[in-house]
Amino acid sequence: MAVRFLASILVLSLIGSLSDALISSDLNSPPPKAITDLKEAIVKGLGFPSEEFKVYGFDVGDALVGQSVAYEFDVEIDKKVLPFKLLEDVNRWEFVDLPMFRTEDEGSDGESGLVVKNGRSGGRVVPVLAPFQLAGPMELWIQDAKDVRLALPHDVDAGVLKKVVLADGAVVTVKGAKSVSLRQPIDLPLPLNSSGNGLASGLLKLAEHLRLASCNQETPLLSLRIVGPTSLTSPSSSHSGSDNRLKLKRLAPGLVELSSPAKAKAIEAISEIDGDGVTLLAPDRFTTMWPLASINGSNYNLRGFETLLNSVLGDKANKKGSFRLLKAEASAQTFVKMMFRLEKELKEGDGLVDLKSFPVWKTKPQVMKLHFEVLAKVDGEKIVPEKVVQVEDPLMITESIAPNVLMGNITMSKLDDIVDEDEVGVEVDDATEGGEGGDHEGGGRDSRVSEALEGGADEGG
Repeated sequence: MAVRFLASILVLSLIGSLSDALISSDLNSPPPKAITDLKEAIVKGLGFPSEEFKVYGFDVGDALVGQSVAYEFDVEIDKKVLPFKLLEDVNRWEFVDLPMFRTEDEGSDGESGLVVKNGRSGGRVVPVLAPFQLAGPMELWIQDAKDVRLALPHDVDAGVLKKVVLADGAVVTVKGAKSVSLRQPIDLPLPLNSSGNGLASGLLKLAEHLRLASCNQETPLLSLRIVGPTSLTSPSSSHSGSDNRLKLKRLAPGLVELSSPAKAKAIEAISEIDGDGVTLLAPDRFTTMWPLASINGSNYNLRGFETLLNSVLGDKANKKGSFRLLKAEASAQTFVKMMFRLEKELKEGDGLVDLKSFPVWKTKPQVMKLHFEVLAKVDGEKIVPEKVVQVEDPLMITESIAPNVLMGNITMSKLDDIVDEDEVGVEVDDATEGGEGGDHEGGGRDSRVSEALEGGADEGG
């Protein structure tokens, strides 16, 4: 028995020492480098002195990860370049164990024994754009895509693609792309001719003008760069014909041309762009925007872009002229949302909080706390802050005050009696009606109350 008792004590002591070592190593382990760099960039950007403010938070266990699409534009108007950056709302936030959240002590495989909370663990999260369609005439430059599947609609071995020329009428579906951007600046005419009929009529008109101008030239005016696509396929057709088939022509190693045997009927222009009036577009005309054949004129983002462009152009939107689009890029991004707070010790005379305004009974604060939420973009092995917003304290303090403190410790005997005449009058009427068949004592009491009220009313008159 004594041997078993000593053995059990030894086992328990070993387990305790191991658990203490694990807990201490976990608490003393330095944060990941990406989080440290993010913290330094935010504190430096906010301009708070590091010797006065202490930073808390940035817990990777509470970080939320989501994917979205970012749009970047550079517009040149009257030799002034105006950059814009727009971000779609993240549809779903979840807990993901990103590789950059792991410290060097956890090893390259990330086997730390940590449990991922309501999320998933795994390798690198690579965001991609949703499938979209592009229509010619235009040229596509393929980047970072060695094994691109080319289906027209049957698979075709075209080698390593670097450039694809889409002839007029050819439409391809792009899948798995990380980003798509404009390679060369383009000039666009004014006026914008926005009709406000539920369609982005101004942008649709500009796109059609650019398409017609590109058809009349030997080389396409529009050149796009697509990063990381996995496949280029002909769109599936609901008809049994061969309208969806594309013809492949090899022009050079890595350079092919795609054309449609049954060329799509060109969309007739409604009218020339002039400043005499606003061109009205019916819902059945120009419903798709070239070169993005998968987007129609009622697209919410497209209408938002037109509203933004109208506000930027101002009066120039309705006058003859032109503007230049220097940059246009849509990219799939991974974003991280985290919470942190700044604390500063309060001192007399610093002017941050008026301590004299606090009541005597209330505990005066000793530390000022500022809570923030940061939205950051994952860029390779770095986390770049995009937006920092101050938020309310998640743990709101509720104060409860005793009634005697509110009333200044006044006893109830010192308060004046307040009688509501309307309420008493209703009771008197009810009692009087019931007093006809009641006893004489009840009726006399009711009459005395009525006389008292009438007397008070006469005196008041």
